[in-house]
Amino acid sequence: MQTLALAGHAPVAIDLNQPGSYLNWNIFTISVANLVLIAVMVVIFGAALLLPFPGRRQPALPPEEVTEPDQIPGYNAAPGDERMWTARARRWALGSFPPRKLLPDRQPAYVSSWVYVFGVASMAALGVVLASGAAIALGGTDWWHTNPVGHFFNSLHLWSVELFMALLVIHLWGKFWMAAWRGRRAWTWITGVVAFLASIVVCFTGYLSQQNFDSQWIATNGKDAFNAAGIGAFFNLMNFGQMLLWHVVLLPILLIGLIGAHVLLVRKRGVSHPLPAARPRGLTARRAAAKADRAAWRGPTKRYDILKEGTIAVAVALALTFTLAGLLSSPNVPPITIASWAKVAPADFVGTAASELNGTSLTATYGPPYNTNGTPQRILVAPANWAGVRQPIDAAKDFVITPLTQAAPLNPGVKAALAIYQAAPASLQNKWATNYLNAAPKIKFVNGVPVLPPGNYGPVPVMLAAELALAQSGAIDADLIAQRQFYGTDYTLPLKFMEDGGYYADRATAEHLTGDQWGVMNETGSYPGQPWLWWFQMWYHMQPGWGNSDNIDLIAIIMTAVGTLLLLLIPFIPGLRDIPRWIPLHRLVWRDWNQQAATGPAGPAGQAETGPKPEPAGQK
Repeated sequence: MQTLALAGHAPVAIDLNQPGSYLNWNIFTISVANLVLIAVMVVIFGAALLLPFPGRRQPALPPEEVTEPDQIPGYNAAPGDERMWTARARRWALGSFPPRKLLPDRQPAYVSSWVYVFGVASMAALGVVLASGAAIALGGTDWWHTNPVGHFFNSLHLWSVELFMALLVIHLWGKFWMAAWRGRRAWTWITGVVAFLASIVVCFTGYLSQQNFDSQWIATNGKDAFNAAGIGAFFNLMNFGQMLLWHVVLLPILLIGLIGAHVLLVRKRGVSHPLPAARPRGLTARRAAAKADRAAWRGPTKRYDILKEGTIAVAVALALTFTLAGLLSSPNVPPITIASWAKVAPADFVGTAASELNGTSLTATYGPPYNTNGTPQRILVAPANWAGVRQPIDAAKDFVITPLTQAAPLNPGVKAALAIYQAAPASLQNKWATNYLNAAPKIKFVNGVPVLPPGNYGPVPVMLAAELALAQSGAIDADLIAQRQFYGTDYTLPLKFMEDGGYYADRATAEHLTGDQWGVMNETGSYPGQPWLWWFQMWYHMQPGWGNSDNIDLIAIIMTAVGTLLLLLIPFIPGLRDIPRWIPLHRLVWRDWNQQAATGPAGPAGQAETGPKPEPAGQK
């Protein structure tokens, strides 16, 4: 196996920074890396359904004796203290979550499938995510860009995130096909789905915090959907400092809280009981099945060492992520700057600057939250108008006039040109800039200075020649960032300026980031993207139709919100909640239990009379 040393980083066994392979079929274009990731997830889920579970043949233990809450030490308050808030809170907590529920050493005998392990496995992977993220935070925001050790921890963070999200998706698959919301467990399902959605947002802000080309492209493209929904005015994807704080502080706290609530609900209500091998027929039978689902399990159990299982899961997660990080590293295509743009594509740069002056650029005609010059996306209403202009951008002033004004005291020619330009009426300014823009494709460079064919350009050639020199020196990058906050983390202005040009999109096309992968957020090189974003991304590929609409970003937001709401409310929607009964994959999950229930004493005959009794296979 060939080893390739990346510049400034430790050698990696496999270089995924090389261009990826892509498959095309009809409307679909998707990378081999993403297909491999999806295939691995499907194979893991299939194996969990089919592979025998260790200890499934062990004899079931008899039902446990029920410990009444008032037998727990400290449950009852001292005489006279019963109405105190503290005593009430303790009584509720111990009654709802007694120690044997929080740290169980038994579980129902029907829990004998690999499908049950993905909840613990995803939390183990999350532990690696948090630990590797903390290590990166210790080194600082640029550590992983400049140090091989930091880059390894970034790789560890990346692959632990990929593992966490894959296991979380498989866990969600399993719980759906088990109809795990039954028996008053709707809130268990809802908190799990909300935790999954929060995980997506955490991952999204993490990608935005990378400060490489991938994060730049995700920010400038993702902002359109957020702006169309009116959210971008407050949640600015191009402010990498804001995204970093959301990623490392606010969202992890929210995610851990949601997962904690989900786990507590699982401990309180217990895991859902097996679906009968055959659907109950008749109203009476269905009501009896629903009542059994709600009842606490009083049937046979098996020993369950939750701490041992968690320790093994963490060890496996560490082994996998360390191996993937060592073999595959992580993407790190350097970001584009205005300086690099102006050096590599100077004609595109000065042409873009002219479009800023005459008000025809994307930014100049965008609308809220940047200005009032554009028409916001609308479906009955235009949410972008609700927030209004919160991040004001005057394209001509911010991108051209202000930087030149800063340089004018040291350059008499620029000072004179600016004076002529600013003294002219707006119509004449526009005429000069438009003539320059039309002539831009014919510009030639002599000793780095743009030379145009004869025409009426006024002072614009002098201004934009100086603008080009400033950009190539890096002064424009510094000036556009300095126009915002003094921390220098808001890249809205430089990214919007670069987005207006052609070079930025050309680079993205070369890196396969331009959105033609069906249903995923793309990644540079041969690295997999995020297939769990397919529900949002797919609306952009509805061709012909929505994909060609001027309101596609707002359509994608609305349709994604509708789909998310349906996912959350599955426990309450007839038809959707019945899919696991119509397509009975649950029989694979509970096949051993169903066999025992039909033939062995550990089945219904071995249960206590008060417990729910699964129906034998074939019973109507």
